[in-house]
Amino acid sequence: MIKVSNWAVTARSRVIGIGETVLDILFKDDQPQKAVPGGSTFNSIVSLGRAGVPCAMVTEAGGDHIGDIICRYLSDNGVSPEYVCRHEGIKSHISLAFLDENNDAQYVFYKDHASVSLDGKLPEITRDDVVLFGSFFAINPAIRKVVGGLLHAAREAGAWLYYDVNFRKNHIADLPDVMGNIEENMQLADVVRGSVEDFGHLYGLQNGDGIYERVSRFCSTLILTDGAGPIRVYTPEGCETYAVQPVETVSTVGAGDNFNAGYIYAMMQGAHNQSARIEVAQRWSQDVCRQMGNNISDQLAEYYKSQSNR
Repeated sequence: MIKVSNWAVTARSRVIGIGETVLDILFKDDQPQKAVPGGSTFNSIVSLGRAGVPCAMVTEAGGDHIGDIICRYLSDNGVSPEYVCRHEGIKSHISLAFLDENNDAQYVFYKDHASVSLDGKLPEITRDDVVLFGSFFAINPAIRKVVGGLLHAAREAGAWLYYDVNFRKNHIADLPDVMGNIEENMQLADVVRGSVEDFGHLYGLQNGDGIYERVSRFCSTLILTDGAGPIRVYTPEGCETYAVQPVETVSTVGAGDNFNAGYIYAMMQGAHNQSARIEVAQRWSQDVCRQMGNNISDQLAEYYKSQSNR
């Protein structure tokens, strides 16, 4: 499939997120600190909405009180909940995030991936749109027909697609069933973003050049992150490396998600070079690390809302 490389933001542009939604309960020293709706793509979309970018979220939630909280949270942060598929009689998913001494999170999920379904209203994606997708939701065999169909429609329409691999260790046993979906997602994407850890799980690779050689079979642009290590952006022209700025963390939950959001924001505001996009991506990621939450702060959101070209 031929990818469109001349995508440009217009007055009709919006970001459409495709991903799971959970209620994140954050713990420190085994005590609950905060509960907030989350999910990888969800966190990115909410931060973009807070910064004034028109957004919509394609996801599913139960017909319960947590589902009500999720939909309200989207609306309150400028994100359309029109495409949240609600299921009466089904419980919304919950995630427990236990912060260690470095404020990195270890997760325990309470959800049943086999019960996920997308049988509600879906957006009509156009060439003006950006599509952000990733994690297990984007490869789940239970909903692949719907998600894959939506991604192919977006590609054919000429939208700009950003794929965050975000493949967790607990899904390694699923690899024989989902590897084809992962690589199809890469082929559909304009940009693939993943961590060294992700590709270690997928391909057993740790070397950046080796990882790009594998990814470049499907997508020509790879953003490779490595925790506190340098960020590498691979394209056919070569590899650009960016140091990660040190930050005193309160929680790292949402750090990568807001990196994605900041990168997309900068791209939509006309930042054509990678260094400008990575600078904003790091700023958004660092901001969320300084607080107990999943999204950029009110202060940063208001600043970027005032900088918007639209």
